[in-house]
Amino acid sequence: MENVFQSRNRAKPIVYHLRDVVRDRASEGVTFRLRVPSLQITQGEKIALIGESGCGKSTLLDMLAFIAQPSDIAAFRFRPDIDIDAIDIAHMWKKRQMNRLGDLRKRHIGYVMQTGGLLPYLTVRDNMSLSRGVLGLGDDGTVETLARELGIARHLDKLPETLSVGERQRVAIGRALAHQPSIVIADEPTASVDPFAAEKIMSLFIELAEQRNITVVVASHAWRHIKRLGLRRLAHHTHRSKDGRTTETVVNG
Repeated sequence: MENVFQSRNRAKPIVYHLRDVVRDRASEGVTFRLRVPSLQITQGEKIALIGESGCGKSTLLDMLAFIAQPSDIAAFRFRPDIDIDAIDIAHMWKKRQMNRLGDLRKRHIGYVMQTGGLLPYLTVRDNMSLSRGVLGLGDDGTVETLARELGIARHLDKLPETLSVGERQRVAIGRALAHQPSIVIADEPTASVDPFAAEKIMSLFIELAEQRNITVVVASHAWRHIKRLGLRRLAHHTHRSKDGRTTETVVNG
């Protein structure tokens, strides 16, 4: 039987394989549950999770980035590179191997926050270099190249507060890409900019990821321009129990 981490055409390994993964969160007597019966994401895929606030988008992204620990897991495997074997993330969670999970995240995953998450006291250059510095990667021109591609080269020595919201998001994208990760996860990366700027930024982001064969998982509430870029939309639905005490979102893909 073919291993689940071999792609259908054997050219694209499966980066994420989740089966029956659940994350529960309780607040004021109400339980919010995200349930993932089955999810497979192959190398180089561009994936979109579309939905309004509160439907579990950020929770799924945080699980994929090994930030939020699932409440229950049947299978959770991760293969960021074709040259390494699939990693049993469920086992790491069970054994509380947080340092190993953190190392995987630092090396293989870039994360773009909704608000950018830039450090206000560092220049654009230093913000974009953070992910490389954590890994001990030297200055090889990657940051400067990304800045040119993102149209922010003239801002490299400025502080984030002097930039527009759209420019700050471009810096955040550059930071996520700078250490050449296998996967970039983006949580509403253009929610704070106008629709025209959002489409331009998202198009540039996907183009840069495509050039580098980076797998992208993005959460958004705007399907129109995401669809235009050709991302695969994850199927999901949300329902509430009759007593109103449990809200559950189910994601498959």
